Amino acid sequence: MSVVSSITVTVPATTANLGPGFDCIGAALTLYNQFKFTRLEEDGLIISVTGTEAQRVQTDESNLLYQGFAKLYQYIGETPPSVKIEIQLGVPLARGLGSSATAIVGGLVAANQLAGAPLSQLQVMELAIAMEGHPDNVVPALLGGCRLAATSTDGWEICDIPWCGEIVPVVAIPDFELSTGEARQVLPTQVSRADAIFNTAHLGLLLRGLQTGNGQWLKAALQDKLHQPYRQELIPGYDAVNTAAVKAGAYGMVISGAGPTLLALVDQLYSQAVQEAMLSAWHSAGIMAVVRSLSLDTQGASYQG
Repeated sequence: MSVVSSITVTVPATTANLGPGFDCIGAALTLYNQFKFTRLEEDGLIISVTGTEAQRVQTDESNLLYQGFAKLYQYIGETPPSVKIEIQLGVPLARGLGSSATAIVGGLVAANQLAGAPLSQLQVMELAIAMEGHPDNVVPALLGGCRLAATSTDGWEICDIPWCGEIVPVVAIPDFELSTGEARQVLPTQVSRADAIFNTAHLGLLLRGLQTGNGQWLKAALQDKLHQPYRQELIPGYDAVNTAAVKAGAYGMVISGAGPTLLALVDQLYSQAVQEAMLSAWHSAGIMAVVRSLSLDTQGASYQG
């Protein structure tokens, strides 16, 4: 078997939760990070980073991408080879678009290929979930599409969620950050039975709404009582952006992952109007933002080498 000396892995951004699907559903989006790994003859680790916020990425062994890389070698009982890693950032950091998931998945996939592919995609996925702590971002980052993850008696069951092609995800990315840890701290440790039932019903409706593109179902389905009511307070201008998005024709708006990025689901006919309305609402609140209409990424993590 020939030894691969270099591998380039491209991993999509993700949006998790989609309102009522807290910690169990996520979708891959057409926004990407790219990671190139090259074996070094001499001992060492070289990490270089380009792209927005590149200066904020760690360039030593604490780098999350390298941690994923080393984790796979540790799992197969081998020492990680010395590598040069070139990171090209396209997914903003700490904004609720799965930047940490791209790093974990990218590192694991690169290591698996450089090691001669000893692990199956399922094994790589399980390692990624173990590193991230929950499946909602890493599963679609690896597999692409919209995915629902549930535990079974012997691991994880992953369900592909059909997504109507006329539904456009519009992301409004503000110029401030919100850490996942901070966003989790505001959540209650227990919820009422009524709220649990509410979310169960709305998640079921969301799955059917995504599949059919039924606007009435989607308008109702994006409601949530487990995390968004608590996290909205951490996002200045949330109410104004939400009102503007819906008025411009969005089915509804949710917090992307832990936030602060806000995600509107929109019929493709209204995507431009919603994009402009969300941007204007945030600017009126004194917050700079980037707003983009994206698509569902169906490939997940890909590699060349």
